[in-house]
Amino acid sequence: MKPSFPTAAPFAANSSTADTRPARPLELGVWSFFETWSLGFGALLIAIFASFAPPASAAPNSDWENSLVYLEVTRKAYEVFQPWTPKSRTVQKNGLVIGAREILTTAEELSDRTLVRVQRGGRGKWWNAEVVWLDYHANLAVLTASDATLWQGLKPASFITGKLPKEGLQIVRWRSGNLETRKAEFNQFLVEDARLSFFQHLQLEASTEMQAVGWAEPLVANGKVAGLATGQGGNNARFLPASFIEPILAARKAGKYPGLGFFPFTWTPVENPSTFKFLKLPGDPRGALVIDVPATPKVEPNLKPRDLILQVDGFDVDNQGYYKDPDYGQLIVENLGSRRKFAGEIVKMKIWRDGAQMNLDYRLPKLDYSVKLLVEQTFDQAPEYLIAGGLILQPLNIPLLRGFGEDWKRRAPFRLAHYAGEPPSAERSGLVVLTSVLPDPYLVGYQDARFLVVDTVNGQKISRLADVQAALQKPQDGFHTVEFQRGDNLRRIVLDAAQMDGATKRILERYRIPAASHVEANP
Repeated sequence: MKPSFPTAAPFAANSSTADTRPARPLELGVWSFFETWSLGFGALLIAIFASFAPPASAAPNSDWENSLVYLEVTRKAYEVFQPWTPKSRTVQKNGLVIGAREILTTAEELSDRTLVRVQRGGRGKWWNAEVVWLDYHANLAVLTASDATLWQGLKPASFITGKLPKEGLQIVRWRSGNLETRKAEFNQFLVEDARLSFFQHLQLEASTEMQAVGWAEPLVANGKVAGLATGQGGNNARFLPASFIEPILAARKAGKYPGLGFFPFTWTPVENPSTFKFLKLPGDPRGALVIDVPATPKVEPNLKPRDLILQVDGFDVDNQGYYKDPDYGQLIVENLGSRRKFAGEIVKMKIWRDGAQMNLDYRLPKLDYSVKLLVEQTFDQAPEYLIAGGLILQPLNIPLLRGFGEDWKRRAPFRLAHYAGEPPSAERSGLVVLTSVLPDPYLVGYQDARFLVVDTVNGQKISRLADVQAALQKPQDGFHTVEFQRGDNLRRIVLDAAQMDGATKRILERYRIPAASHVEANP
């Protein structure tokens, strides 16, 4: 419902904070001299007296030196449009000791990992570590290390329970072997898109002069953890708040964590008074209007379009889709799908339907990247591709669209981007796209074809690359016919079936491609 926070962490200075005061005119040079002298003398006196003042209260650095560690992650990174050429990528981030031989960090950059190492004290020896638990939707991971010497002297950090403070916030991290601590000023609580998922949850925003924040730096207050950093835009940093993290860790520790749930339905604010009149709702305008309810596995379809959501778990919903949270103020109703709730649990709703109020038990479905037509993420698996005679075919998914840049919703071809957010259908569970053509005499006339959504291959409907492989085993009258979705500028490609294998072999040798395909079997 809202624009998402930038997924990358831009570190350029925020132009909105630039000093816009007018320059002092030269005509005031004499006055400026006396003004500068008096200010300088005053600053000297302040500095002298300040040297006798007691230091500002803060958690001693030594406390966090024994709870905060430094992580190095090496992982495979794939070129989106040349997925057969993986490269190695190494990043550094922070980790927080949370229990006996357990380190908490964010899940970002842990996919396709090949090596994880941990360092204590900001410098010196590295210990090998391994991930023992990870939830990409929650953007949380727990690591451990088998070498007992790592854990000597380390002690677990504690999370703030209950209402999060807005004062006394600091960000702590290791930098160049030293523990860096900077003040953070609370801005707001808000509900925005998750860093690695499509659902919305509670986040904390704070401003800071610290740069390059977003690598699991802990936000602390009164010696306890208030959140973990996930990104930064200008001087504003985003954090997973302790109130989001702590229930997940507690459920995991108890062996009762089923994963996060969410609200898959689409709703809209209600502005027009005539809408309430049409719905026959008495009293003041209120409630969020449901406009779409996609089919969701294991969830009874008891919510319907045109239902007006009046209340969720005892919280009244206004006509903008907001409720008043006792701890965080006005928040969008999406937060109630993850406010100390997990997948499979019941959310109690009061709705208005057909001119009457009714109570409804809504069971939260489990977050799943594949619930949409275009898969949201493909973590921990090599990207799929198929080279057929020089045609490069790939699954159409959100990771592929991100290959067009951060602003992919505008930069990607509209014929691809408009599928984002659509649900799968009984006829088609996914999409395959022709991303480009590698030049070869076999494909003369088709060399400029690119970014076309495949409809059928040899008369068979295509949802996945495995469907393409199966269809290519059944040429029609000696030819392979690839047809594209209506609206594309090229409707079909027709190729000699007998020459395809030879053309594919030439392509692999000419462009030094190690394999003609990487295709996952159909589920």
